Amino acid sequence: MYRTITTIVALLFVFTGLTTHAEPIGYFTPDDVTYDPAIPTPEAFLRHELGAQPVRHDRMVDYLRTVAGLSDRISIETIGYSHEGRPIEFLVVTNPENHSRLEDIRTRHVALSNPDSGIQPNDSMPVVTWLNYGVHGAESSGMDAVIPVVYHLAAAKGEAIENTLSQSVILITAIFNPDGHSRRINHVLKFMSDVPVTDPAHAAHDLWIDARTNHYWFDLNRQWLLQTQPEAQAWLSKWHQWKPNVTVDYHEMGSNSTYYFHPGVPNRKNPLIPDRSRQLLKDMAHFHAKTLDRDGTLYFTEEGFDNYYIGKGSTYPHINGSVGILFEAGAARGGAIETPNGVRHYAANIRKHFRTSLSSIEGARSLAPRLLDNQYSFFQEAREQGQKDDIRGWVFTSPDKARLAHFLDLLERHQVQAYALARDVTVDDHSFQAGDAYLVPVAQAQYHMIKGLFDRVRSFKEAIFYDVSGWTLPLAYDLDYAALNKKAWRTDLLGDEAQAQMAWPRAEAPDRASYGYVFSWEDYYAPKALNRLLAAGVHVRGAMEPFSVLTSKGERHFPRGALFVPLAGQDDVDADSLYEHVTSVTRIEGIPVHAVTSGLTPTEGADLGGRSSFQSLSTPHVVLVFDDGLSKYEAGEAWHLLDKRMQIPVTLRAKSDLMGLDWSRYSHMVLPGGRAALNSRSTKRLEQWIKEEGGTLIALRQGATWAQQALLNSGGNAKGKDKAQAPKTSQRTDYADYDVEEAKDVIGGAIFASDLDITHPLGFGYQDRLLPSHRNTTLVLATPQNPYATIARYLETSPILSGYASDKRLAEIAGSPMMVAERLGRGTVILFADDPNFRATFLGTNKLFLNSLFWSKAFRAPRSNGDEEENALAH
Repeated sequence: MYRTITTIVALLFVFTGLTTHAEPIGYFTPDDVTYDPAIPTPEAFLRHELGAQPVRHDRMVDYLRTVAGLSDRISIETIGYSHEGRPIEFLVVTNPENHSRLEDIRTRHVALSNPDSGIQPNDSMPVVTWLNYGVHGAESSGMDAVIPVVYHLAAAKGEAIENTLSQSVILITAIFNPDGHSRRINHVLKFMSDVPVTDPAHAAHDLWIDARTNHYWFDLNRQWLLQTQPEAQAWLSKWHQWKPNVTVDYHEMGSNSTYYFHPGVPNRKNPLIPDRSRQLLKDMAHFHAKTLDRDGTLYFTEEGFDNYYIGKGSTYPHINGSVGILFEAGAARGGAIETPNGVRHYAANIRKHFRTSLSSIEGARSLAPRLLDNQYSFFQEAREQGQKDDIRGWVFTSPDKARLAHFLDLLERHQVQAYALARDVTVDDHSFQAGDAYLVPVAQAQYHMIKGLFDRVRSFKEAIFYDVSGWTLPLAYDLDYAALNKKAWRTDLLGDEAQAQMAWPRAEAPDRASYGYVFSWEDYYAPKALNRLLAAGVHVRGAMEPFSVLTSKGERHFPRGALFVPLAGQDDVDADSLYEHVTSVTRIEGIPVHAVTSGLTPTEGADLGGRSSFQSLSTPHVVLVFDDGLSKYEAGEAWHLLDKRMQIPVTLRAKSDLMGLDWSRYSHMVLPGGRAALNSRSTKRLEQWIKEEGGTLIALRQGATWAQQALLNSGGNAKGKDKAQAPKTSQRTDYADYDVEEAKDVIGGAIFASDLDITHPLGFGYQDRLLPSHRNTTLVLATPQNPYATIARYLETSPILSGYASDKRLAEIAGSPMMVAERLGRGTVILFADDPNFRATFLGTNKLFLNSLFWSKAFRAPRSNGDEEENALAH
């Protein structure tokens, strides 16, 4: 058996060696360095040379752990796991002497970020350099480059490496996105051939988005700020434990590009980033240029990429006292691909990333005094700037304690100090109550992060953005929040320091009821609780009107959407099992459940057995359409919300394979944006399923505009759609202005405000009619003729809350629908102009999406539409 396995491995080594341009370790390493033979070379351990194929994650982890076990320069630990259970490894590299006092080095280094520590930079402090590998799974050279880097740091001999390791602590994370990387490897191996195929049309060169993302199709390089995925939570926690001086981030870009490294486009820098950060980037760039010039490598440094969105791996460090450097190699895709700049080889990309890893380490060592001073000065200045700011603090609250706890958890991850509000305070006629609200003072070390999280930015020097332009996170969480100016600020407002863990909702088990149980729909996790009850066979009724009810603890008032669980009519559960089920709502979701003593309510016309005031709710059976041009990000966000957060099963089905579906199994279909149009057969079947079988379609962004035209026959009432007559003399613009002119009417990502009908079943669970949502398209939905169908409408005046949109786009969007819901035959069509689940961060609009699952049949079409409805009140 052993001989058979050995033969297979040997044959695999021969086979993979023929697939593309692979190289031994000597191709990557500097010519003037000798290496310790006790450290195994990558090809000796992996049984193939680097560049032959992407290195499997398990083999990479084995190699890193093996080398760390053989070297007294390296320690390794697992800092987290991906959704699919793959480990994320963290290595610390320095000389043995530094390792012996590593905790003291770390403590003193981190103290530079504390304005009260009294610690200042000195010549004995090592510089701390952080190397990110593998945030995008499709960008394989950005992962495999870690292997020669670790080999070099462990095995290199001589005075140069000894000096580097004595003056540096090098932190390596490998790899950020193991699930995406594994998908990429499987794809490349699937199409592996003996003869390299460099044709860009070859299937091996595809799978960019699929492999780029993590398990739920999230772009993890947007997660430094948002922190909704376990991979990002793991690495950011470790990043803040060290607060490195330089943070290096490795990527790939389009194959036709050459090689890129920061400083980036000069005039597209976030204003929160100090000018000295850009100067340090420019000075570091000389080290990379020297390395690449030696090899004759083509590169660019100030085009295309910026430092504006603070949630990327190369920008986040800049508002945390570090310097972030982005590296991008033109992708070799499947291993070798034709480009206008010649054939791009995978091994060559690994070499470039390896060489610039070394130049980053050397640059950081050479600039250590300035980098350490940058860290120290950044946080000293931050607190001083906070003390001078016109805004002295931010106060926030929410009736939904789960959303509030999620936000406090986010602040903790970014080391922003928040406090319980000790006294009531009123800002602009809005009252914040002690015990229910929290306060963030701006005069603290994380002043820049606080401004980045809370400020509403609507003024920009330029309208070109690599990512979103607005990310004010209290709006994303739909919190009630306000700025406290100098006049309103008082130090006695500060209570105990907040802890997210203590803020999570908690509730006691209810009394045993004689009639039934009731709980609110306003809580973020109420849909999760409802689905669990329904799946267990529990009968649940939802309130269509506000009502009061008599409970074991007295009279209680509930808004629309509250859930009533009667003892009567529970055919599948007995009274004891029912009590256990409703008690789980208090235990798992922390939602208070009240024991009802009578079905006769103090509220006129809303008794608990009412046929109009309450609706029986059903378990949703959801099919989520993906692939074939649909937005993978948007599909992943819906999948993550339902599966991960709400524990609602989701069937994933490719758009091209809908005709093979057993439609009768499903109550709801989610159609994301992108190239959303279905073919004629699928469209006809979809319409039949809605009209005749009572299905509900939930369509997002481009999916919504397609569905509105294809299913609701709308199209004449959309604002901004009429083509203006062309002027007799067309406007002339210099081509040098092309980028700016083409970008000025793009909405790359901004937060808009809508007026929400909170009396409509799809608006249940909200107290406030003003609802922020994320928008990143210019599409506009038509206003329905049905006067009840516009569930949410963008404000007529000043609809933008944060981010950029041109005056032209604002005029088109203002007053148009953000959310539309129409009954179609027995079923329902629900349309969102925005993405209510954007990056798993817009918790405020998640409820709208979830309402679309549970309340989609709880409203009627107006009689004016000519529908022949049975009179539900007839005797």
